[in-house]
Amino acid sequence: MASPELQTVIQLLKDLNFGAPGDIASMRRNLEIAASLFQKPADVAYEPVDADGVPAEWTSAPDADATRALVYFHGGAYTSGGIGSHRALCTELSRVAGVRVLNVGYRLAPEDPHPAAVEDALSVTRWLAKQGVAPERTAFGGDSAGGGLALAALVALRDAGEDLPAAAVCLSPWTDLTLSGASFRGLAHVDPMVRPESLTLSRDRYVDAARAASPLASPLFADFTGLPPLLLQVGSAECLLDDSTRVAARAQAAGVDVTLEVWDEMIHVWQAFFPLLPEARDALAQVAAFLRGRLA
Repeated sequence: MASPELQTVIQLLKDLNFGAPGDIASMRRNLEIAASLFQKPADVAYEPVDADGVPAEWTSAPDADATRALVYFHGGAYTSGGIGSHRALCTELSRVAGVRVLNVGYRLAPEDPHPAAVEDALSVTRWLAKQGVAPERTAFGGDSAGGGLALAALVALRDAGEDLPAAAVCLSPWTDLTLSGASFRGLAHVDPMVRPESLTLSRDRYVDAARAASPLASPLFADFTGLPPLLLQVGSAECLLDDSTRVAARAQAAGVDVTLEVWDEMIHVWQAFFPLLPEARDALAQVAAFLRGRLA
């Protein structure tokens, strides 16, 4: 049974009318307002960097191992979000996992539609290698669209014959931009974070519907052969549930070491509510354990 705090989070999201269809400017503004509430802890180091033209920020908690890196791609349906919106989550990941987190500000649609985000993910990965961070001590991570982007970047790197990171963590990833999962509409009435109408609008701004099944737009349809170990966390009460369960099945069939965690009653990217929600803190502890077991 979920903690009582979950209902507090759900009511907060309903009061904010979160996820309602709207214009890009208002969606971005709402995330910026939320980001402004986060106060940077004095004991955490934040270092802005230019990763070969892609803005990013190193987040280093006091006990973070400087030789281990989590490259993190934020959510926001490829149309909103950024370094600021996910600074709090990246800070917590650095604390609990003991790694430096590279918070990536990839380009957004509609100004820069697909494949701009994938191109930026590859640029950041290649830049990181030039900084001397070994692939076996690197992991990808991301939530929602960022989780899908992490998978797409793995596929693109593999296809290019380049070194892959040691692992990837995907939190409620958006992997099917054709929006064909049964849960996409079947669970719309219980997910306060994602609404089918708003996600469809964002999809159309990011990639033409006719190209949405491309493996680098919808990694669900990619060949997973040769990818590193994956951790997928998804809530049982979210529209994108099937985006994770189907990826897990396809990855397992391709011989990938994949761990699928379906968290009972949890909503889309519940991990972001770690200051309020015990299940969020528990989920991030699982992420930390996974990374410690996979990074050299």
